[in-house]
Amino acid sequence: MIKKSSVPLGKIPAGRPGIPNPVDIHVGARVRLRRTLLGMSQEKLGDAIGLTFQQVQKYERGTNRVGASRLFDLSGVLDVPVQFFFDDMTSEVSDQAPRLRAGLAEAATVEFEADPMAKRETLELVRAYYRIKDPKVRKRIFELCKVMGNSEAIQD
Repeated sequence: MIKKSSVPLGKIPAGRPGIPNPVDIHVGARVRLRRTLLGMSQEKLGDAIGLTFQQVQKYERGTNRVGASRLFDLSGVLDVPVQFFFDDMTSEVSDQAPRLRAGLAEAATVEFEADPMAKRETLELVRAYYRIKDPKVRKRIFELCKVMGNSEAIQD
């Protein structure tokens, strides 16, 4: 699914209230991805870093920016390097960093595809897959999924 940003680049001052920056949204999505893969609740993560679950929700939605020290804490609790939160960031998202949105880039409409790794369905599928104890069965299911995915791509 392609989503269009109706906000042209270069026209929004950095940090405008009410409009989350796409970089903050990406970082929040990566926090949520890792927390969910670990099977950790927002409340448990909040307790580990001294926040309420509502504050964790705001970070995950990109509503609140994650400061450097908080990002460092999150990386420790979630057992990932700080770089993890910026991995897989598309150029469309990174081009909307506050310094570029403050007027240093030409106006353009940005299109981006929703990250399937951020969907709950994907996370549940990964968890279910790794709960399969028999490695041979797990491998066969993996192969089945690859074949089915390729056959659907051919039919499209």
